[in-house]
Amino acid sequence: MATGTAGSVARNYHQQMVHYLRKGFSFADRLATLTVGVIPSGSVIQYTTSGVYVTQVFNAGTNNLIDIGASTDVGTNNFGTSISLTALGVVPLDEGLNISPMVTADTTVQAYINVTGTTPTTGTGEIIIAYIPDNDL
Repeated sequence: MATGTAGSVARNYHQQMVHYLRKGFSFADRLATLTVGVIPSGSVIQYTTSGVYVTQVFNAGTNNLIDIGASTDVGTNNFGTSISLTALGVVPLDEGLNISPMVTADTTVQAYINVTGTTPTTGTGEIIIAYIPDNDL
């Protein structure tokens, strides 16, 4: 039923389970800010299961880094700062102890692909942000 009120664009399934945002990126996204998705208000971010999965190492000459955070944060790095993309595997977010894991408003998550220096020819990864929405049944 239409209510005349705009709903949230955040991903929020009605069941009580861990939700996640996932966004692939590559060396072609260098120096770009990518939108990962929107976490709904009241959700608790699961920093221990969130991070970057490097599936192919990045090979730019100077920086092979990624910053992840809320779009409202200057530098978009309040979840993860200068996460290295030079080794295969999962790299956890490194800023979880510095901020509250609960988001108080719908929060757009973005990532800055800080890959600079010589033009890269390799590099792929997946950003994974796990969260538990406030959907008490």
